[in-house]
Amino acid sequence: EPFRKTYHRPPRIFAGSAMAFWDVPGVKAGVVTGDAAWNLYKFANEKGFAIPAFNCTSTSSINAVLEAGKKLNRPVTIQFSEGGAAFFAGKGLPNEKGKLQASILGAVCGAHYVRQVAPAYGIPVFVHSDHCAKKLLPWFDGML
Repeated sequence: EPFRKTYHRPPRIFAGSAMAFWDVPGVKAGVVTGDAAWNLYKFANEKGFAIPAFNCTSTSSINAVLEAGKKLNRPVTIQFSEGGAAFFAGKGLPNEKGKLQASILGAVCGAHYVRQVAPAYGIPVFVHSDHCAKKLLPWFDGML
């Protein structure tokens, strides 16, 4: 069976070892940062399971990701892209090239929303910015 010979086993996200992520020091329900975040990523790598990232553009898409993570009792990553962040704030707002006001506002507001609501879902959550091309550095700088 050629398919079986080339098939790579998917990450073991449903294996019992994935449940032990709660034992990683500092890991808690809600947004994880710093050493706890780094240790959780290392733990996932060692145990062979994935922590998926989802580009979110609204509270509805954020809630959907958090609900899925809660249902599976797994950590998730909420990710914002420059365009998705502008959509989060509202496409009617100014988003001038080089300033990216709506994109900055949307990413910051989205991150604040995730930080407030994530603990209620009872899972660890990462907040991440999507990759950033050089032309989008004003967006990244504005978020900082």
